[in-house]
Amino acid sequence: MTPPQRQRRDPAVPEPATPQEGEGKVKNPERMYVVAGPDGERAELDLVTLIVARATDPPPSASPEQAAVLRLCAAPLSVAELSAYLHLPYSAMGVLLTELLTAELVKARAPIVRQARTDRSLLEAVMNGLQRL
Repeated sequence: MTPPQRQRRDPAVPEPATPQEGEGKVKNPERMYVVAGPDGERAELDLVTLIVARATDPPPSASPEQAAVLRLCAAPLSVAELSAYLHLPYSAMGVLLTELLTAELVKARAPIVRQARTDRSLLEAVMNGLQRL
């Protein structure tokens, strides 16, 4: 699944306000505690932890944000990428991912860390072998 593409806004065109039912007021965005649920223990996730969905379809009890995470994580995505695609702060993503991890709907993988430097003796052996050819 391809992540959603950002669209640039034209500063000359004002955005239309979305009024609430019959009042003509602009609707306020949801508070983060409504999206993330109660604050409890969180899984130890950092920004580069890779998240992979175990389930293909979200359960009927999943929130819209959790369903979006499951759809996006068909291929491994980092927590930072998920946070950016869903326009949620890292703290709210941590709570959502903790709920999905405890329900075993997603799996967290540590990123692949490469060695800082290659062993010099290995490079010399390769160089000597190439010179012999």
